[in-house]
Amino acid sequence: MAKKVRRKLEEEEAQAFEFPPFDEGAFVRKEFELGMGLALAGVIAIVAGFACWGLTVSGVPWWGPFLVGLVFVAITPIVIGRVRPSTSIYTKGDWAGLIALVFFGWLALWFLLVNVASAPV
Repeated sequence: MAKKVRRKLEEEEAQAFEFPPFDEGAFVRKEFELGMGLALAGVIAIVAGFACWGLTVSGVPWWGPFLVGLVFVAITPIVIGRVRPSTSIYTKGDWAGLIALVFFGWLALWFLLVNVASAPV
């Protein structure tokens, strides 16, 4: 008897659950903002990579361009926040992803350009 009662309560609880309403408009707006943030982060990474490459080719020691690149990474949230005022919907994970994109994109482009420029012809 006790098993039948428990099973009945579990079935009632399972039937009582309903998914909350899904706001399609808010979802699309957030995804659009994240896409624009990714595009801006990509542009910042490209600018940082070329700036560091230019400093390296001009003979500045390695730590100079590295610090310049870190400054680009540090100002990424500020620049994106100024250009896209609706970034208040970004979560900490969204910001971490944008900063990681700028950091690794800058390093990859900088290393690639330095290696291409220093390759023998």
